[in-house]
Amino acid sequence: MNPHHHEQPDRPGPDELRGRFAEEAREERPDLALLCLLLGAVADPSLGEHGIDAAQIELDELAGRLPYGVRGGRAWASALAELLGERCGFAGSSADYRRLESSLLHEVLRRRRGLPILLSVVWIEVARRAGAPVYGVALPGHFVVGFGDPDERVLADPFDGGRPMTGQDAELLAAGATGRPLDESMLVPAQTLDIVLRILNNIRAWAAHRPERTDVALWAVDLSLLLPSHPARLRYERAQLLVQSGQFLRGAAEMEEYADVVDAVEPTAAEDIRRRARAARSLLN
Repeated sequence: MNPHHHEQPDRPGPDELRGRFAEEAREERPDLALLCLLLGAVADPSLGEHGIDAAQIELDELAGRLPYGVRGGRAWASALAELLGERCGFAGSSADYRRLESSLLHEVLRRRRGLPILLSVVWIEVARRAGAPVYGVALPGHFVVGFGDPDERVLADPFDGGRPMTGQDAELLAAGATGRPLDESMLVPAQTLDIVLRILNNIRAWAAHRPERTDVALWAVDLSLLLPSHPARLRYERAQLLVQSGQFLRGAAEMEEYADVVDAVEPTAAEDIRRRARAARSLLN
């Protein structure tokens, strides 16, 4: 055995991480924390197996610090706010939107700062481990958490340290983000894979403003495509990113494949995509 060629057992390669991500996403009850940590390991290869385990242990340890015998949505919401918001200082600020780390669970656990959706993941995972009836609520533009029976509407905002939210707060948030009144469907508990896709969408949006970070945009699209249901348009986005990163032939080939799919529904759009594919190939000459 060549001593120079042994892989570090603690550092799974990108293909192995993606394989595990795809496998977990297809489980009957996908593990939200594990999916977020595998995503984090793709983003930050130094995380490794050890880092994934350490983050899971930290979530367990936080859950162990919650009081026993808590009953009812409101009591759980205030127990979590006291532990995570007050004692541990988990919260967010506008500056967190400018950092990629704010979308990576292991970094959010380390810095105790993150985007609303990642702080909500911390809350959900800590509360769930302690046996709390908890769920995520994907309000437009701002993710929050709910406790107890969804009909009770016990909502808290982890980004604001766990401040209790009234129905009116939720109305205002929705109206501010969409200009329209709150729709009942926005208060339905969020599914694990929808949460993960929304995190990946945030990462893609972050990278879209930073043309030098095509690498980040590409792995975020790749992971999105591994989710059992994803927008078909992502395949076109991936092809464009390949072209941007200088992989003209692969990008053009993927554009043409996507054009074939679109052709049946929108022939004019397909023709436009094929034109772009030809343009991408011509960049090689």
